[in-house]
Amino acid sequence: MKWGYCVLCMFLISHTANAVSVDLNEPTVIKADKIEYDLKSETIKTTGKTEISNKSGQKMTLKDSYISKNGTDLSGSDIQIWLGPHVYIESENVTKDDSITIAKNSSFTACKNCDSFGEAWEISAKKIKHNLDTHMLAFYNMIFYIYDLPVMWLPYFDMPDPSVKHKTGFLTPYLESTNKMGTQINIPFYLYISDTHDVTATFSYLTRENPLFQLEHRLNSDHSEFRTRGSFTHNREGKNRWHIFHNDVIELGENARANIFLERASDKTYLQKYGFYDEQPYLDSGARIELFGQSGYMIADAHIFQELRSKAHHYSVPTGNILPNIRGIYQTQPLFAATYATFMGDVLGISGDGFASQRLIGEARVTSPWTIWGGNRITASLATRYDLYNFDNTEMIDGEMYSGMKNRFLPSGYLEWGLPLFKPLTEWTQVIEPRARMTVMRHIHDSQFASNNDSVGALLSDATLFSSNRFAGLDLWENGTFADYGVRWAAFDSDGQTIETFLGQTYDFTKREDTDPNSGFHNGQSDYVGRIGYNNMKWLNLYTRFRLSQSNLGLRHTETNAVVGTEQNFLNVGHIWSKQFDNVLAQTESIHEIMGGIGFAITDRWSVRWNAIYNVTNERFQQHSGGLYYEHPCYYLSFGYRRDNTVKEDYVGTTTFQFRFGISVDGKHY
Repeated sequence: MKWGYCVLCMFLISHTANAVSVDLNEPTVIKADKIEYDLKSETIKTTGKTEISNKSGQKMTLKDSYISKNGTDLSGSDIQIWLGPHVYIESENVTKDDSITIAKNSSFTACKNCDSFGEAWEISAKKIKHNLDTHMLAFYNMIFYIYDLPVMWLPYFDMPDPSVKHKTGFLTPYLESTNKMGTQINIPFYLYISDTHDVTATFSYLTRENPLFQLEHRLNSDHSEFRTRGSFTHNREGKNRWHIFHNDVIELGENARANIFLERASDKTYLQKYGFYDEQPYLDSGARIELFGQSGYMIADAHIFQELRSKAHHYSVPTGNILPNIRGIYQTQPLFAATYATFMGDVLGISGDGFASQRLIGEARVTSPWTIWGGNRITASLATRYDLYNFDNTEMIDGEMYSGMKNRFLPSGYLEWGLPLFKPLTEWTQVIEPRARMTVMRHIHDSQFASNNDSVGALLSDATLFSSNRFAGLDLWENGTFADYGVRWAAFDSDGQTIETFLGQTYDFTKREDTDPNSGFHNGQSDYVGRIGYNNMKWLNLYTRFRLSQSNLGLRHTETNAVVGTEQNFLNVGHIWSKQFDNVLAQTESIHEIMGGIGFAITDRWSVRWNAIYNVTNERFQQHSGGLYYEHPCYYLSFGYRRDNTVKEDYVGTTTFQFRFGISVDGKHY
């Protein structure tokens, strides 16, 4: 017959397909000029052009083939095998003996027909051997071609076939320069343990320093995941330098989760010098457990910190280790109408170099929101709080050292009003909402406690208005009666475009205790705070928040972020400016920084990215980095740099470079 069709049972064909490295676990069709099937020996013999294909699109063409029972033996000539959309093997002759398939005078590529002007890469070999048991492809006397140009010869090379998701072996090496340690050659080795458990070990050779060893361990289970990264070196100065980052997330049922984390380094500058630094000001180690339900939440955690900054004043950041911190919140069902109660408990222990403190806080609050005539929204809230502290050689907010017990009773309440007004137009809908809140709190003079527990001062912004506690943390108390008021205007259309503006202020009726002069709070009227935002949901997202002086409307603080463009072509710009005064505790000069990033696609595969942080106050770049990237279906490469101008102890920032290259098989990098 001119064409013959033979649909075999799944058992026979799955073995036959595997014999030629085509993973078919479904019924397969064989087409040939002539097909002979021996019922006694259960073998297949084809004459002339033969094609074996399946529903997934995998196929093989050959001439004059012979397939034994269960596919244990196979032979044929002029073999062409498609293992995937672009994964292709061509051979003059193929023979198979049990699990070993040998293709002679063959070529292999995972980039067939990816480019109109040639194969991006191809391997030709005198012999290709495929082991069905190990799923490995071995190439003998091979030549590696890039766009038909020979670039490398190897007597032997092996790699997993496309059916392998994970395989133990060396990964593609990559190069990078270092911070005054010469060129770094990284040789990664991947260890496959199971589908949910693997390790990557990297040996890094440095031309001007001793070798560096890196290790990354990953383990997933049904309800948890474990991640560990670390490195070690014994440098030429005879010092052991290292780091370890470890994070465990363990699900303890539907209502509980545990987290164990460890971040540690041998010294302050190791992470920067060896390229592991991610702008973190300190390293955090400890544990956390969370319990959550429909109406309640509790968290218990402990933290041990390692400072990485060369200078860190205790007024700018809480100091000491947290052992422990326990916080729970419970909200009742409505007591009547929409009125509900909230209960909060907080336990905090701080220990540091020569000082310690323990804190116990309990608070009960009743909140009653109402919507009355005309759409007016009224919310009333009453709260009572009791604090108990034990201090051991701890610096108070007034600068004095204190040891002993302190307690305070802190009642408070607020009444808030809002009236959202809607005006639908032809294309846009506008909303204007005036809002005001009066907060009454107990006025205290000499009971402002330590600021280095969880309070580091105050910074007035649009986010802190309409809050019962405008300070950071719980240790500092607002101290008196104040009013917040502001107005919000917004507009949106059917395409998702939104515009928003807000302007507000706070007024203190009680004389304030001494506050950071940069905070924006004053006796009486505070500075003005606001925000402006626009998003067209296509190519522009702009957002800025600001603070203006209440005396002359001079700009005191502004933060702006803009994203222009698409995912492939974009421009990110961030800007922060804050006027500082000479007598501020945390900062002695104005803050003025510009952050920017740009990315654009040169072609569908070539792209460029660059980002930077520029300190306008000091007139220099803090850092900038960029790179040229190429993503091809069959391979990838990148060339990037990073410039760091940080100077800290034995670390002096410099420019480093990195180059990566690898091949891809069906989207997997090798």
